[in-house]
Amino acid sequence: MSALIGKKIGMTNVFSADGKLVPVTVLQVGPCVVTQIKTVSTDGYNSLQLGFDEKPVGKLNKAMAGHLKKTSDKGFRVLKELRTDDVESVQAGASIGVDIFTVGEKVNVTGITKGRGFQGTVKRHGFSRGPETHGCRNHRKPGSIGNSAWPSRVFKGKKMPGHMGVDKKTVKNLTIMDIRHDENLLLVKGPVPGFKTGVLEVRKAK
Repeated sequence: MSALIGKKIGMTNVFSADGKLVPVTVLQVGPCVVTQIKTVSTDGYNSLQLGFDEKPVGKLNKAMAGHLKKTSDKGFRVLKELRTDDVESVQAGASIGVDIFTVGEKVNVTGITKGRGFQGTVKRHGFSRGPETHGCRNHRKPGSIGNSAWPSRVFKGKKMPGHMGVDKKTVKNLTIMDIRHDENLLLVKGPVPGFKTGVLEVRKAK
């Protein structure tokens, strides 16, 4: 396995081996249970479906409970499919934890960014403000957006006010500073996308 599902716990600081104070993000990664194995012969490609964050079976609908009953007696809040070439060495129902990672290893973390709602061009795209002097009536407006008689329209893709956030983002090459095996925690250097308790995908960097 080269990737697992986790969630963001928060941020803190740790000291590195050379005595520097390093900001880290605490991630709870796994344990993930293999709920389905897909192969080239049955599905056309190789992948593993992993379940994360246990949930009472009684709170699942019948379709999901029937699907999970084939491989596990537990329910999960998150099901995610991860591509992998090595499916023969993994058995359905197996539990995979942070043991696949090592301290000092680089990982890529993918998550959904925080939602910012409807924002203007200054915050959304980093536009400059207008003058603050007396008489100026353009402080945070976007300014001219179109043309004159031709083509008499606004071009598509122009940077405008609108919905900001809730985008899928990946932060690459984050260093693992520490691993707490008994708590399934990874401490990675720097920030990761999303809010606290947000679901993340942690993948080994190539």
